[in-house]
Amino acid sequence: MDTRRVDEGPDAAKPRPLRRDAELNRRRILRAGREVFAARGLQATLNDVAHHAGLGVGTVYRKYPDKQALAEAVFAEELDEIAAMAQEALAEGDAFAALAGFLEKSLERAARNRGLRELMRHGTLEGTGLARARGEITSRCERLVARAHAQGVLRDGVTEADVVPIAAMIDAVMELPTERPDEMWRRYLAIVLDGLRARPDQAPLRDAGGTG
Repeated sequence: MDTRRVDEGPDAAKPRPLRRDAELNRRRILRAGREVFAARGLQATLNDVAHHAGLGVGTVYRKYPDKQALAEAVFAEELDEIAAMAQEALAEGDAFAALAGFLEKSLERAARNRGLRELMRHGTLEGTGLARARGEITSRCERLVARAHAQGVLRDGVTEADVVPIAAMIDAVMELPTERPDEMWRRYLAIVLDGLRARPDQAPLRDAGGTG
């Protein structure tokens, strides 16, 4: 008698799809992780996330073996959404407004997310999803800068490498004590953007090494 299992075949090795409740729990954990890391930063624990999600910590550990795995999944989603914002900006006709708008929207997102700002500062998470999303953001920022130069609206000497330091400067402003933090960082972003706009009377911009 043939005793082979009936499920042996080309599809036998394929992973079974997550049950509906398991997938709902995964999304619930990710949503809770986003909210907890945004409020408390990367010092938050898996226990914090489990409590916020209303789940047992064992359920969280079954999905994500440690905090780094969960944080990488959470911030890969965050960075994917920022990359999508950059893609939307590329569709705008005014290249300077597109670049300025992307900077403002991404910084607005960071202003509400302590964990995202800590990730921007320290970059301690290195998952494949994060690396892919960072690469997409970098590529789209390069295109935003190139379009602005092509339209003659961006100051000579500004490159895509300047975007991250600009974001870091505004992040530092976000840390200043003030009664109106949102107004403060937007004020200084406006000053920076004014310096990025091309004008006929501008002096040459020195490069980062001080040789310009």
